[in-house]
This record gives sequence, C-alpha cells and structure tokens, in this order.
Amino acid sequence: MALYPARSDLPSMRSQHTAAPLALTAPEKLGLRTDCLERLCAVVEAHVAEGRYPGAQLAVARHGKLALFRTFGHTSTDARRPATNETLWRLYSNTKVLVAAGVWLLVEDGMLAFQDRIADHIPEFARHGKGDITVFQVLTHQGGFPTALDPIDRRAWEDRELLRRLVCDVTLKWTPGSRVHYHRRAGHWVLALLIETLAKIDFRSFLRTRLLEPLGVDCHLYTGLPSSEAGRMATGYVLSKDGTAHVRDDESNTAEFRAACIPGTGAIGTALGMAAFYQMMLNGGSLNGVRVLSPRTIAYVTRNHTADRVDEHMKMPMHRGLGPHVRGTTEVIRGLGSLASPRTYGHGGVGTSYCWADPASGTSFAYVSNSRLPDPWHSRRLEVLSNCVHAAIEEN
Repeated sequence: MALYPARSDLPSMRSQHTAAPLALTAPEKLGLRTDCLERLCAVVEAHVAEGRYPGAQLAVARHGKLALFRTFGHTSTDARRPATNETLWRLYSNTKVLVAAGVWLLVEDGMLAFQDRIADHIPEFARHGKGDITVFQVLTHQGGFPTALDPIDRRAWEDRELLRRLVCDVTLKWTPGSRVHYHRRAGHWVLALLIETLAKIDFRSFLRTRLLEPLGVDCHLYTGLPSSEAGRMATGYVLSKDGTAHVRDDESNTAEFRAACIPGTGAIGTALGMAAFYQMMLNGGSLNGVRVLSPRTIAYVTRNHTADRVDEHMKMPMHRGLGPHVRGTTEVIRGLGSLASPRTYGHGGVGTSYCWADPASGTSFAYVSNSRLPDPWHSRRLEVLSNCVHAAIEEN
C-alpha cells in the first residue's frame, strides 16, 4: 500500500505556484509509524467498501512535510468517476477556522482587538440588546444567538446590504457570555461582515489574497469556488431518513452555494490543503518561509479560553479557542481523538470531517468525506481515525 502518492498524483497547480505546499517525505523519516498509517487507510477503505460514504480523502503531515495523502472511493454514488487527489470536498464547519483567521489578520493589522464590541465597528449591530457583544464572545460561541440566520435568506449570499440588515436584526436567546453554545452559522456571518467592513473588500477575496495565496494553497482551499474548478468537486450527500441510502444534499451541490462560501460552512478544499494550513499554525504562522501570522497570535487563538465549561449544543466541554477548539484533559472530546495531547486543536465539519494540529509533535491531520452521517457512528469513526494517527507518532 502506497502511503503517499507519486509526485504525478499530486493536485495540479492551477495557480501561479509551481510547488506543492508540502514536500513529500517517507513517514518513517518524519517519525511516523508506517503500520499505524496503513491501519488508518485500511479503516477508511473498509468504510467505503461498506457503503458508509462514496468517497473520502486524508492527509497526514509533520514538521512541514507531507507523510500521507490518499483518496478513496468515488466522487458520487454512481461510481462512474473515481475520486482522485485533485478532488475537492465541501469542508463544512472547518470553514470556521479559515474565517477566524481573517479576524486574526485584522487584529495584527491593528484594525481590531479581540475585546472590541462588534458594534464599535458595525454600529447597527447594537440593535436588540447586542451592543456589548465582543469579537471574543462571537469567536468562542458565547454570543447568545446560536440559531439565528440558519437558514439565511439566500439573496444575502451576494447582497451585502441585505446581509448587513439581517445580521444587525438578529435577536438574543440569552445574555452574551453567560453560556457556551455552538453557533452553527450566525456567528460567522457576523465575522464575515466585520471583515468586509474593516478591510473594505469581500471577505472571500480577503481570505484568498491575505491567507491562501501567500501560503500557496489557493488551488487546494477555496473561499468561493470559481466555475472553472467545478469539475473537481465531489458530490455532497446526506443520509436518508431511514438510513439506507445517500441522498444528494441540495444545498451543497449548486454553483451558487459553492461560489458564496457561507462563512460557517461553505469553503471547498482538499485534505492536503487543510493539513498544510495547520502546518502553518504549528510553525507559528508561516509555511515554506512565508509568514502570514505571528507566533504570538497563533499561541493566543489556540489557547483554551472556555476551560471545562460545557458547550450546551455539543453536550461536553469543547475548550474553545478563537476559531479552533482544544483537546484539554476531559474524558471525551469531539473529533480530535482521546489519545491527543492536551494542546491539540482543530475543528470538524458536521457528519463528514475533522482537521487538527498537535503542537506536541508537529503533526497535522485532515480527513474529509462526501456524505454527512449522524452520530453515534460519525463521532466514533473520528475517534478511531484520529487515534490511528496519534498512535503513529513517535516522539522525537
């Protein structure tokens, strides 16, 4: 079993970049156990063979090098088009960390502070008692409006005046800061509008030009998919109500949705792209000699800012950072794996995926699939897959 692809199998560089974001290196040279990575691949292959989902992709990197990049199955249930290393996948809520990174950039630009109130920059946001909500509270899922804008009027995907009005008209469920409760979409619509207000540019363009292009991952991660890349997309599915079939997810599979990049759930990419993004974070904000963020920023945003407070949506402590969440030392944690070191951080995508970084070892892992599956099976598979990677890490 080939643990990492020949160079000809890597995604072609559709941008001006001439090199892959991570250089291929044999796993054992990076202190990673080959048998554990083979086991990881075998588990995913078994899932595809069982019909759990049509296709999947994963990547493991360490110390700025790529140890494993594999793609499994097909882009759709008709099995006519095998998924390849060029295939793109909807990243779901992994998008939240990319959007959060846009906020981190504005903080470093001196245009924003995490303690600022949203209304300091978007005065109309103060409506309905929201005047004291801070950027920090929104990033840590303490804003007090977890179910707002879900769904949002689809015209607001491109109509920024409508978006501003809808965001500012949000009403509170409870006092901001009093509870930790996952904000599925509303919080990141607020953050996208905040980025656009301060940067004077569409948040999708801001993320592309300030983050993805400098890192050389702009053909692996998209905040707004151009029509020219549509042929690379895996079809997105959800499980039928009776659990017997994969049904096309109407939202995921339209050109309009893919171009919009809903800021809490709509980014598109490869596992390699996400593994490289987290290698940048592990390297203190730089990748391949290009710095996009400072080490101090990375250290601050990956800190556990909510201690062991229970996230009322997740029903467990999530140890929220300012974008990703952290493993901590509680008995259970979503997606990162029980074997993870306490400082491991990352994020998942509902029923499909998880991506994380382990500062203790310099390892990053990204796993994506194209059918959204319910718990308890979904959480258990992520526990198994992440622990296969942790078991592969030989401390240096």
